[in-house]
Amino acid sequence: MLFRKKTGGNRQLDEKLQRIQMNFENNYKDAAQLNLREFEALLTELSEKGKLSEAQRNYYHDKLSEYNSRMKNFTHKDQKPTWT
Repeated sequence: MLFRKKTGGNRQLDEKLQRIQMNFENNYKDAAQLNLREFEALLTELSEKGKLSEAQRNYYHDKLSEYNSRMKNFTHKDQKPTWT
């Protein structure tokens, strides 16, 4: 992590990022998308309350953009059934 002093907000955002990554890697599409929406809401809330520095906001907004683009077409239609 870039930031030495972890505030409660940073810790919460980092936990959400870990959940997104874990669900993304395990192909849990609904859970990953839900975690991404939760991450975005938390990021917006913490930014509006001034709990993040500019560097932190930029870092987390970059992560949000990265995951949004990775999940742009993340649907069950492209998931291959493993039982056939």
